[in-house]
Amino acid sequence: MADDLGDEWWTQGDNSGVSEVEEDTQPLAEEQPKKSTSKKRKGEKQAQHDTKKKKKKTKECFITQERSEEKGDKESNKNKKRRKKKKTITDVLTSSEPVPGSPADLMSLLKSHHSQTRSVIEQEELTLSESCFLSSNDLTHSLSSYLKEVCPKWAKIQKQHTQTRSVVLLIICGSALRTIDLIKKLIAFKGQAKVLKLFAKHIKVDEQMKLLSKGVTHIAVGTPGRICALLEKEGLTTQGLRFLVLDWNYRDQKHRRMVDIPEVKGDLLKMMDHGLIQSCREGTVKIGLF
Repeated sequence: MADDLGDEWWTQGDNSGVSEVEEDTQPLAEEQPKKSTSKKRKGEKQAQHDTKKKKKKTKECFITQERSEEKGDKESNKNKKRRKKKKTITDVLTSSEPVPGSPADLMSLLKSHHSQTRSVIEQEELTLSESCFLSSNDLTHSLSSYLKEVCPKWAKIQKQHTQTRSVVLLIICGSALRTIDLIKKLIAFKGQAKVLKLFAKHIKVDEQMKLLSKGVTHIAVGTPGRICALLEKEGLTTQGLRFLVLDWNYRDQKHRRMVDIPEVKGDLLKMMDHGLIQSCREGTVKIGLF
């Protein structure tokens, strides 16, 4: 027992305690690297997730850019299509130089019109020869100077005219404003002649019929639509008519002539069929292109 007690027992107890502590600390040290590796894995997963998000964003940016480019291409194609629109009458007329009208122009217009509505025999009866025409305006005359040239004995002719519901000189133009403009330009030519305006704006047909039947009218200026209506209702006749002047060469703000406007051209052709072509063929009426 004394030998046993002689041994350093306290040291044995302490060593056992230390070994236990060392055994306890070893699993802690093993757990720490496991935690660090799990953190590293989580960090790598987050980094991969972030890179995927960035790739998606960049793809979206590329897609939006491609869509914007496609829209831009479509808009440019639309603009090209708009630019390639067909030329209108005004575009053609503005690009072409004005050429004075000739009797052949009116004859071809009447021929093309009658070829669609009349037979061959009727077309021959409605054709006009060059003897039916006065000299045409060469774009150097005013209205008064042109009328003085084609009607040199106007003072004598107007005195001989005594019929009502008829005129000696009939001037056809495309609009009411042009009618008023031409009446102003007649001052140097008309002398003592009475002038009447015949258009549909603000004036009824019955009122114009009364004016024509009350007194003698020498000159009438108007639109083909209203004159055609007066001829149909016999408010105006062709008995005393000597000169038919068409405002052929005048161009409006859109550079259109009277025959370039479909409505006016239709009324003009309809008016010519109301006895005017027949009077020209008989030699009582002469046509002038101003």
